[in-house]
Amino acid sequence: MTRRDDLVEDLFGIPVADPFRWLEDGRHADVRSWAAAQDRLFRACRVRWNQRRSWAALVDEVSSFGVSDPPMVRGQVRFYAEQRPEDEQRRLLVVDAEGNRRVLLDPARIDPSGHTGLYAWWPSREGHRVAVQLEVGEQPGNEITVLDARTGETVDGPLPRTRNTSLAWLPGGDAFYYVGRAPDEELADGDTRLQRRVRLHRIGTPWQADTVVFGGDDAPDDYYGLAVGADGRHLAITASAGPASPNAVYVAELTDPAAPCFTIIVDRHTTPARVLPRFLADGDLLLVTDHQAPCGRVCRADRRDPRPAAWRTLVPEDPEAPLDECLVLDDPALPRPLLLVARARHGVSTVTLHDLASGRPLTRLPLPGAGVVSSLRTNLPHGRHAWFGYCDPTTPPAVHRYDALNGTLERETGATTAGPAPEILSRSVRYPARDGTEVTLFLFTPAGEDDGPRPTLLYGYGSFGMPMRPWFFPLAAAWVAAGGIYAVACVRGGGEGGRHWHEAGRGPYKRRAISDFNDAAAWLIRTGRTTPGRLVSYGQSGGGLLVTAAAVRRPDLYAAVIAAGPLCDMVRYERFGLGRTWTEEFGTASRPDQLRWLLGYSPYHNVTPGTPYPAFLLAGAVTDLQTGEAHVTKMCAALQHATSGDRPILMRREPGTAHAASPASRERALTVDLLAFAGEYTGLSPKRPTTRPYEDTAEPD
Repeated sequence: MTRRDDLVEDLFGIPVADPFRWLEDGRHADVRSWAAAQDRLFRACRVRWNQRRSWAALVDEVSSFGVSDPPMVRGQVRFYAEQRPEDEQRRLLVVDAEGNRRVLLDPARIDPSGHTGLYAWWPSREGHRVAVQLEVGEQPGNEITVLDARTGETVDGPLPRTRNTSLAWLPGGDAFYYVGRAPDEELADGDTRLQRRVRLHRIGTPWQADTVVFGGDDAPDDYYGLAVGADGRHLAITASAGPASPNAVYVAELTDPAAPCFTIIVDRHTTPARVLPRFLADGDLLLVTDHQAPCGRVCRADRRDPRPAAWRTLVPEDPEAPLDECLVLDDPALPRPLLLVARARHGVSTVTLHDLASGRPLTRLPLPGAGVVSSLRTNLPHGRHAWFGYCDPTTPPAVHRYDALNGTLERETGATTAGPAPEILSRSVRYPARDGTEVTLFLFTPAGEDDGPRPTLLYGYGSFGMPMRPWFFPLAAAWVAAGGIYAVACVRGGGEGGRHWHEAGRGPYKRRAISDFNDAAAWLIRTGRTTPGRLVSYGQSGGGLLVTAAAVRRPDLYAAVIAAGPLCDMVRYERFGLGRTWTEEFGTASRPDQLRWLLGYSPYHNVTPGTPYPAFLLAGAVTDLQTGEAHVTKMCAALQHATSGDRPILMRREPGTAHAASPASRERALTVDLLAFAGEYTGLSPKRPTTRPYEDTAEPD
């Protein structure tokens, strides 16, 4: 029996119980002992999931390997990330003008254990240097190292305290701007703020000498984005309070790169919108924005008169197709500069070509199917080709290249599956939320089979304006290949309908996202596609908040719930991980009105004793620097104390990993466990023979 304290806090006159707060201190001996007991409980239950080996064989067949993201192209040099079937982590490859491939960085050579991975990389404009970040276990992307792109030798670094950075090289490859946190010795005792600053680093100088060019105590937790013009004469900085908050835009001429004088282009307080800038060849700005266009538009701003009222729209908003991204192609060999624009209509991507000067549409690119386009990229400093990623529910990610000079589009490279891709029927339907709003639901079902009810896995996210799309997802492919239905609810709070859709499900309206998710479950049951005994909900991170809150509100709808790296204690989430930077999304417990919002849906605070809860699997890293691991432990304890049902409440801890990144073998083992758990409580069996010995590499410590 878990210890339960009689801790009740008075917050603005509201009594808030927190009986399991003692579990927040993961270093305490009592907490370690409790967690070890939970590990034993998980293993004891898992050993009874008889289909794990069959699920493992099926996951092996549908997992994809190879190159899945478009290259970063600098001149004639291309930088790719590749993962082979035998690799625990991705390798960084360089491909020269003649097509010769070589491995620039292989994390396995640094750490054969597989716990060190490639986190991010930024090639210099000339392609002869590349700044890289590695992640080590639960320490994602905390240092920058600079490599010689020809030899792989380290030429500079490491630069510490650079987690969640942005980086922009200056021409010549001898200096770059980056975002770094203030050194510990500069902080006051007890200061837990992020204290980010934009700094200039010159190759060969110690990081302690890096000049702070932007940021200060007035906004210590701001997120910054950096962009330098092709000629190196201008720097743009975006500043926002959170990952999906309205942002300011500052621009400076780089007469002296160490002392830029900034002009504010967009004030986020007077123009509350998302504005992403990039420099055109003449120094003017191309802006992708939702200002006066909730689904996004592309504008041009004169740097001499950058007022929003003076912006000229090049590509107007399409209210039915939110704008994803755009790309300028301005190679001198082209008859005129071009603009490539990617949108998503009901989750399906379209890519159109426009005249950059006028915005006039010229053509629509013929895509391989009704799928998802991502990561538009081109040559730097001036592009003729455009690379982008494409996938759909049956097609693993592939890289396609468009040649703007001759108008050809071809598949250049991509990932493949170890076995034949399953036949999956993908379609989009609309279901009514309880307030009458129509919500999109993606359905992935076995091709040629439409009988029901079937075991169903319902996924959702609903935070930070992040749109759900019909991606290729090995877990989904395995579930459908075994005969189940995989469904994705595009609830409010996401970005499927642009900024208004996000705003309709954040802050005081977060309960709408939760209600939308339960309405999706009810619709699947009402239409005969599944039953409460065959329905499992699944969410990760912000989606973990969604599914736990939904199940606490309507436990009768679900046979089981899977929450990976979730947020559960919404009264104290600001104290864990990066939670302090997410208050614009969720609210803050430091204000009485917002505390009431949070208490209204916080999963931990709405667990009701005596309720027959569905089976729960709460998965997470032992140390989670993103959300904090206390959400998993406290929610597990609360549910175990409260449930009157006979289904288990389990916690699956993963040591030595991060919030959403692990060695490939551990990711595979986690996927197998999630599928086996869902199959156990819905009756779905893959019925596949094991093709090779299954090694369980995810035993919790």
